[in-house]
Amino acid sequence: MGCSRNCGLISGAVIGAVLAIFGGVLIPLGDNLIGKAVKKEAVIVNGTAAFQNWLVPGSTVYREFWIFHVLNPSEVIEEGAQPKLEQRGPYTYRVRYLPKENVTEGENGTITYMLPNVASFEPDLSVGTENDTLTILNLAVVAVPSVYPSGLMQSLINSWVKKSNAAILQNRTVNEILWGYVDPFLDSIPFPGVKSFVGVFYPYNGTTDGPYSVYTGTEDITKTAIIESYKNQRTLSYWPGHCDMVNGTDGASFPPFVKKDQVLRFFSSDICRSIYGVFHSEQVVKGITLNRFVVPREAFASPTEVPDNYCFCTDKEISENCTLAGVLDISACKAKRPVYISLPHFLHASESILNNVEGLSPNEKEHETYLDIEPVTGFTLRFAKRLQVNLLVRPSSRIEPLKKVKKAYVFPILWLNESAVIGDEKAEMFRTKISGKLQMLSTLQMALMIAGSVIFLAFLVSYFICRSKKLK
Repeated sequence: MGCSRNCGLISGAVIGAVLAIFGGVLIPLGDNLIGKAVKKEAVIVNGTAAFQNWLVPGSTVYREFWIFHVLNPSEVIEEGAQPKLEQRGPYTYRVRYLPKENVTEGENGTITYMLPNVASFEPDLSVGTENDTLTILNLAVVAVPSVYPSGLMQSLINSWVKKSNAAILQNRTVNEILWGYVDPFLDSIPFPGVKSFVGVFYPYNGTTDGPYSVYTGTEDITKTAIIESYKNQRTLSYWPGHCDMVNGTDGASFPPFVKKDQVLRFFSSDICRSIYGVFHSEQVVKGITLNRFVVPREAFASPTEVPDNYCFCTDKEISENCTLAGVLDISACKAKRPVYISLPHFLHASESILNNVEGLSPNEKEHETYLDIEPVTGFTLRFAKRLQVNLLVRPSSRIEPLKKVKKAYVFPILWLNESAVIGDEKAEMFRTKISGKLQMLSTLQMALMIAGSVIFLAFLVSYFICRSKKLK
């Protein structure tokens, strides 16, 4: 009888140990099965889940604009006063809803495509209409000192500036500001090749961006979606040194098995450079656990703080010998027009830049850029790309509307938020095919290990208790 009891207890302990060991074995075995499944579906090849999500965005992408309206135009025009700004918006457009064009398979496991640019106004998601009129900077006039630095040329151009009665500020509709209008000053210049149509994003609708060539991941899964070339080049010809490299993906997806300690690099043609994100926090979106990566303050820091940023400092005067942070001169890729990019409301910018205008209130929650990534597949399931477009205003003794400007400063025009979140149907599919199975496997692993350990300890303790009683 004693032997039977002891044997039963030992058998129970053995069973518990086997269950615990089996649960432990499931971890590498399950990871291996998951790895194989992900590698099969994550490559950008026709017929995979990744290809369908890559060809046409799986979520509706919106681009919201907030335009900075000048509240004290008379003082700015007549006295060169500090502008008082008020953001008006959002004016919302649906973008990125057309499939990629000219998709062709390349060599060395790459695929090439063009990205169509299109924007469709969404009145129900906007505060007004595209015909709302706002007071903003005169885009053409303030660009003259940068595009034509010669004093003689500026004096000549000033005659057409005065003839058109141009001022440093102007009233324009939302549609004109964003997508373009015929500028009276430029239209009066008789020089051949001078384009009279200007706008913050002109030309946009009906154009394409690219060609892009990216790795499909068929030859190396760790290169999936990494950009091999942009416009048939590995560099941009805008920046010196390593800053000119096209690095990472386009941000829509990353190679699978993303780790929290990774630095995720991605290229944005909007800002004419590659940038990066670092892990911030875990997020749960529609039942799917995601890792949030944000563009850190250091990405726009001055070279005195982050030496690697030295090659983004191209204007020693405005940056005060590369000591100021928060703005990026992209005039090299904007035909010398003095366009400066920053985060909205000059988030993370030096105080001296922020204090040149009134009415801005930087806020990390509202103004930072983030990507929420499903770590196993590398898919970006929610994101918000936020940036601000500014123009450099320089004083000029030869251009009438700029004579009152007291010093050079960066003038905000508008900021935008391009965002998307995975739709309900896609989220359900994702939970069913990927995250649900991962969660089930993880739960089974833990249940077997915990149950096995408890059974093993319970029977082992019972065995020793019985044995001690028998000895007594």
